[in-house]
Amino acid sequence: MRELACDVAVIGAGTAGIAAQAAAAKAGARAVLIERGPGGTTCARVGCMPSKLLIEAARAAHDARNASPFGVTTGEVRVDGAAVMRRVRALRDDFVASVFAGLDRIPQDLRIAGTARFIDSTTLLVDDHTRITAGAVVIATGSTPSLPPPLRPVADRVLTTDTLFEIESLPETLAILGAGPVGLELAQAMARLGVRVTLLDPAGAVGGARDPKVAACAAELIGAEFDLRLGATVETAEAAGDGVRLTWRQEPGGQETGGQESGTFARVLAAAGRPPNLDALDLSAAGIARDEDGLPDFNPRTLQCGTAPIFIAGDANQEHPVLHEAQRQGWIAGGNAARFPQVEAPPPWPAFALVFTDPQVAAVGRAFDAEAARDWIIGETSFADQGRARAMDRAAGLIRVYAEPDGRLVGAAMIGPGIEHLAHLTAIAVQEGWNAATFLDRPFYHPTLEEGLQSAVRAITQRTGGTR
Repeated sequence: MRELACDVAVIGAGTAGIAAQAAAAKAGARAVLIERGPGGTTCARVGCMPSKLLIEAARAAHDARNASPFGVTTGEVRVDGAAVMRRVRALRDDFVASVFAGLDRIPQDLRIAGTARFIDSTTLLVDDHTRITAGAVVIATGSTPSLPPPLRPVADRVLTTDTLFEIESLPETLAILGAGPVGLELAQAMARLGVRVTLLDPAGAVGGARDPKVAACAAELIGAEFDLRLGATVETAEAAGDGVRLTWRQEPGGQETGGQESGTFARVLAAAGRPPNLDALDLSAAGIARDEDGLPDFNPRTLQCGTAPIFIAGDANQEHPVLHEAQRQGWIAGGNAARFPQVEAPPPWPAFALVFTDPQVAAVGRAFDAEAARDWIIGETSFADQGRARAMDRAAGLIRVYAEPDGRLVGAAMIGPGIEHLAHLTAIAVQEGWNAATFLDRPFYHPTLEEGLQSAVRAITQRTGGTR
C-alpha cells in the first residue's frame, strides 16, 4: 500500500474542494486532493449551468410565443426537444471541460483517485491503495439527489437532477416532486418547452420563499404556467406502461378540495433535495459525532468540526448549498486547515438565494419571520406600475425590503423582472450595514428596473423620518 504524508488532505474535487486545495497551497501547505468521481463540480455537470441552459431555451420559446404585445407577429413556434437537449449537453460538457482543465494544473502526485474514509482524525484510507497522514483534513464531498421513499419501487424510472440532462428528448408529460428552487425552475422551463408539467410539494410555498406576500405572488405568477399542486404528498408510485402512476394526498386549500388524487406521467423527476455525501467517510472513526440529520457539529464561520483538525465546506455541510458560498467556504476551510491549530473566522456574508424562474425570485439577508417582522419597517413596491417593467411587458411582481426601526436594512424578499441584479444591490447594502437614507444616496439611472427597488427603500425612509 502506498503511504503518503501531507499538510492538508481535501476530500472531494468539486467547487469547495478545488477552492480548499488552492487556498491551502497558497498558504504554503502541501495539499492533496482526493476525488472518487465523476468530478467536474455539481454546478457545471448537473446543477446551475445545465439547468440555466434549459431555462434559456425555454425563455427563447416563451418570448417567441409572446411577441404580439410589441406588434411583432411570429409563426408557429415548434420546439425540437432533441436539439434542445443536445445543446444543453454540448455546452454543459464545455463547462465541465474547463473545470477539468483547472484540475490538470494540480500536480499529479497531489491528486488521488478513490473513496476516502477516516482511520482516525488525521489518517485516511483511500480505497485499498493509499494511506494518507495529514496535518488537517477538509471534507468537501458534495451531495447526492435524494429519492423520496414512495418513488423507490420505481427507482429505475425516476429522473434526478443528476440524470435529467442525459435524456435524449423532452417527455410529453412530467411530474416533478419538490417545489424548491430547482424543482420550480425546471417545472417552468419544461412547461415553456411544451411539456405538460405537474409540480407536487407537501409545503405551502414555492421556491423556498418565506415571505408570505412574495410566496403568494410567486405561486400565482409562476404556477400559472403548469399544474401546481402545493400541499400534495405523494403516497405511492407504480409502473404504468412505459410511465409511472403516482397517487398523492392533496390537502385542502385554495381551489383544491382535498383527498386522494392520481395521475400517470411519461417521466417523473425527484427534485426534493440533495443530502450530503458523508456516509462513506466513517466520521465516527475520526471522533466526529453526527446529529439526527446526519450532520457533524461545526462552526459555520471557521468551518471547523468541534476542536478536531477537520473542516467541512460546501454542500457537505448543508449550510448554504450554492456555488458562491461553496467556493468561499472552500477557501476558508483550506486556509484554516493549512494554519491549524490557528484558525480565522471571517465575517459572514448575508444570506443570498436566487431562483432563476421568470419572473425571478430572491431572498437576501434576514429571512422573513412573523414575530421579528412586528418590529421591522417594511418598504414595499409592486412592479405592476413600474415604468421600465411596463415597457418590457413584464409588469408583475413585488419587492419587500426589511429594515430595523432606525432604518438599517437587514433583508428583502422579491419577485419580478431583473431580480438577480436588484438582489445583488440589496446584498451589498445589507453587508455594508447601510440604512435606507444611505442607500438612496446612491445613483439610480432612469428608466431602470432598479428604480423599483429605490421606491421600496424610499417607503422605509418615509416611515423613519429620512430625508429622501
